[in-house]
Amino acid sequence: MMVNQGKKRLIGNMPKIGIRPIIDGRRGIRDSLEEKTLNMAKSVAGLIENNLRHANGLSVECVIADSCIGGVAEAAKAEELFERENVGVSISVTPCWCYGTETMDTVPGRPKAIWGFNGTERPGAVYLAAVLAAHNQKGLPAFGIYGENVQDMDDNTIPEEVKEKLLNFARAGIAVATMKNKSYLSIGSVSMGIAGCIVDESFFQDYLGMRNEYVDMSEIYRRIEEEIYDHDEYQKAINWVKENCQEGQDNNPPETQRSRKEKDRDWEFVVKMTLIVRDLMIGNGKLAELNFEEEALGHNAIASGFQGQRQWTDHFPNGDFMEAILNSSFDWNGIRESFNVATENDTLNGITMLFGHLLTGTAQVFADVRTYWSPAAVERVTGQKLSGRASKGIIHLINSGSAALDGTGQQSDNGKPVMKPYWDITDEEVDKCLEATTWRPASLGYFRGGGFSSQFVTKGEMPVTMSRINIIKGLGPVLQIAEGYTVELPEDVHDILDKRTDPSWPTTWFAPVLTGETAFRDVYSVMDNWGSNHGVISYGHIGELLITLASLLRIPVSMHNVSEDRIFRPDAWKAFGSSDLEGADYRACKNFGPLYK
Repeated sequence: MMVNQGKKRLIGNMPKIGIRPIIDGRRGIRDSLEEKTLNMAKSVAGLIENNLRHANGLSVECVIADSCIGGVAEAAKAEELFERENVGVSISVTPCWCYGTETMDTVPGRPKAIWGFNGTERPGAVYLAAVLAAHNQKGLPAFGIYGENVQDMDDNTIPEEVKEKLLNFARAGIAVATMKNKSYLSIGSVSMGIAGCIVDESFFQDYLGMRNEYVDMSEIYRRIEEEIYDHDEYQKAINWVKENCQEGQDNNPPETQRSRKEKDRDWEFVVKMTLIVRDLMIGNGKLAELNFEEEALGHNAIASGFQGQRQWTDHFPNGDFMEAILNSSFDWNGIRESFNVATENDTLNGITMLFGHLLTGTAQVFADVRTYWSPAAVERVTGQKLSGRASKGIIHLINSGSAALDGTGQQSDNGKPVMKPYWDITDEEVDKCLEATTWRPASLGYFRGGGFSSQFVTKGEMPVTMSRINIIKGLGPVLQIAEGYTVELPEDVHDILDKRTDPSWPTTWFAPVLTGETAFRDVYSVMDNWGSNHGVISYGHIGELLITLASLLRIPVSMHNVSEDRIFRPDAWKAFGSSDLEGADYRACKNFGPLYK
């Protein structure tokens, strides 16, 4: 398959990171520090550019100010450059004392961090403390970065703990800047009374800087009827589907099963749905060649959701294939960046998918947080004891819709199952993901209009993070995080448990990491404290990245199992209490308010 690396598919320049070398502007002192300060700036830029990519595969670019910044005039010149270069995140660096309020980044809404060099020759730590105090006093929270050990002045290396914080901040900052001015596209409205489907425009506008776009589901049918799609691509897609997508067992009673002719027609329909929803999100220049100029534009949507149930699925084939393929890192056009399409138009889960995708570059798994299985319940039903990571209980994650095929766990690194950014995925791994997936004819009790649902079982031993945004009246959005592992059950145990739900849907068995306290006292408590029926699974233990991102957006974290030493928030958060970090987070977020208020 062709790998489509580094392709920008949304309107708007990719945000860059601005590096601000800060210096003591006094004559004589400045001359002795110019080289050191610029070397710090260059080393940070090199670190970021050599390690970070945007989720679309393009390298993250840094812009270093044209000169060191010793006062307000040079700060203004740097800002003039940053505006031209579309800088969305700033990192200030200094080895010395400087004039804080004269040199600081004062642009509201821009994520900011400051690295103060830990050296004895010049007081970089003094500037760091002073300028962070200025940021806090002015209501412009910034992240402070300071090395653990004293370095010599001629040491231009970046300590490991500083690298970790710089990259953590940069990933979260770029995610914030990338979302800004993009759209969430709601296709349809509220599915079956699920509150997460309700579009809270103030959340999107004030917290994320995004806009909301709306399309009725009838637009999909109109485009199918009027053939508003790329016909050449459709032929390519349906051929690929016939060759690569295995149709699985039909679990419907024989007397209600759809005929072969009806199933073939459903395949054609759902492939067209996939093309159309993608075109609705990002546009398609081919449509303009067919004289559909308006439809060719799309909605510049970085994420979307499809209502489906029930107004659509009672009559038309379901959206499961469309959602699963778009959310995967590959299709008939090759290996490419995954999309973020929320089943049932759960906007809050859709945005949580977007968070995970922007932070890691990987596809996200959307699932129902369906069932807590205690060890006792499993033994009662199957006659067998759970063992290993599953020994204290498991959560069954399963949903008919939009679980990315990457979630099979068929990609690998050193023999271990992983989910990779698309630019690292191989042809062989795509084949394995497809081979591990069957497409079961839709359960007609749920989906009267037919269609196909993906069915696979996620490989075990993958470190993953489950997360979810909820909105609470009077409080606003909160984020939940649960790091853990996927687990594999003995085949006979899996079959017994899986068949009690719907064996035509994809399953992930999840064992959260327990701390013995509060929401992570045991697996039951994790399930009991989860705030909605849906959750997102991201590859890796990325809780600290989600916490940093949430603090930038002023979204408090209501539950997490991330150790304190990994948590990185703006310096101002320390002023809201040190013994109860969760409470301090709530107070800080309330005090500063949404990023774009």
